[in-house]
Amino acid sequence: MLVLVAPGQGAQTPGFLTPWLELPGAADRIAAWSDAIGLDLAHYGTKADADEIRDTAVAQPLLVAAGLLSAAALGTETSATAAGTPGVVAGHSVGEFTAAAFAGVLDDTAALRLVRTRGLAMAEAAAITPTGMSALLGGDPETTVAHLEKLGLTPANVNGAGQIVAAGTLEQLAALEADKPEGVRRVVALKVAGAFHTHHMAPAVATLEQAAKELSPAAPATRYVSNKDGQVVTDGAEVVARLVGQVANPVRWDLCMETFQALGATALIEVCPGGTLTGLAKRALPGVATVALKTPDDLDAARTLIAEHAAV
Repeated sequence: MLVLVAPGQGAQTPGFLTPWLELPGAADRIAAWSDAIGLDLAHYGTKADADEIRDTAVAQPLLVAAGLLSAAALGTETSATAAGTPGVVAGHSVGEFTAAAFAGVLDDTAALRLVRTRGLAMAEAAAITPTGMSALLGGDPETTVAHLEKLGLTPANVNGAGQIVAAGTLEQLAALEADKPEGVRRVVALKVAGAFHTHHMAPAVATLEQAAKELSPAAPATRYVSNKDGQVVTDGAEVVARLVGQVANPVRWDLCMETFQALGATALIEVCPGGTLTGLAKRALPGVATVALKTPDDLDAARTLIAEHAAV
């Protein structure tokens, strides 16, 4: 069974969208999405520097657009033939919006409009207090979480495979750098502009709740696994409610991967800009074949995986 996943914020790099825009129809699709959300996605995906695309209001819709574009090139949209349909979809953090579109809960434009609102609201919330996030590699999860709580930090992403992401104020993160939990090998600052999935993002939840009232979500056309608890969600309105609430709640990617395994996953494809989630899968899901879509050069390998593992 094939799992299709979408990465979260921090996966973006300058110019990563450039080769994808050379595919037939891609530039037109990006232009239409740009007009719909009032953001020049082509500029930010091809010409902007690292600081510009670190901006939450830019990074989030850019990542969702890249994921949708690469999935379209792959032929895994819900309108595709059964042979190209994944058995499960999921996304990490903002990648959940990409996954909601994969599952048919929201159409592409609705997902991008909602994530544009999310990015703007989270950027505004992040401006209230200087905050950030750091990944901790290695160590025992229980020991690490207890240490973070002692420092006033939140375990915002529990990613499995020996990785937990801490979030909080810059002072709290500096204290973590100076006082790592026992067994943690490295503390790596992430390319994000706020303490996402913590109480610092509460103001953004209220904004998203209002925006979500205008949506008419459909039931997922394929199994959608939620970051909240790793469970399969079968109701479209519940998917949207979880997208809204997840802004201020921890991401449990470890539980998502446990669900993939329980459902019988044999292969996992990560859409553009892929790499992070396939890296976690290689460590946490031994025996599951993986492909990360970084450039269109990766499409053939992904199509081979689809032919071998997709649900029919």
